[in-house]
Amino acid sequence: MAGLISLGGVALGFVFYMLCAAFGITALVFAVPYAYDALRFCGAAYLLWLAWQAIRPGGRSPFRVQRLPADSPVKLFSMGFVTNLLNPKIAMLYLSLLPQFIDPQAGNVLVQSLALGFTQIAISVTINALIAVTAGSIAIFLASRPVWLLVQRWLMGTVLAGLAVRMALESRR
Repeated sequence: MAGLISLGGVALGFVFYMLCAAFGITALVFAVPYAYDALRFCGAAYLLWLAWQAIRPGGRSPFRVQRLPADSPVKLFSMGFVTNLLNPKIAMLYLSLLPQFIDPQAGNVLVQSLALGFTQIAISVTINALIAVTAGSIAIFLASRPVWLLVQRWLMGTVLAGLAVRMALESRR
């Protein structure tokens, strides 16, 4: 259930960026180099922190079955929302990719932007909800195979660190 609540925050982050792009506000963020860089470096720092949590001595796999203190739904929702807001790739998706599919001759550009954005959000939320619902089964499967937990921790930590470095070194487009 916690994954689905967090996914609600992620979805709200999608809606935020989609509305910003639809109304042209996101273009201002990318027009000011420091705003984009701040968002990019915050996102990279967060990914590095997640990577360290995975590979640090005594670190645990996110798939390890364990009792955790229950976070409030507000905290879970907020974590999903903030995580999505710190991902500049989402803003780039709405600012650069979706407008390619908008045809000013086909009618109201704002309506087309909103329709495309909400379609992308619906598909993304559906797929991620399926992942969240099946995560428990995956965790139980992996819990009975400790070597796979270790491999998964290092693989996840390496991928997250690589993404963080790529994000930090990526130049503005």
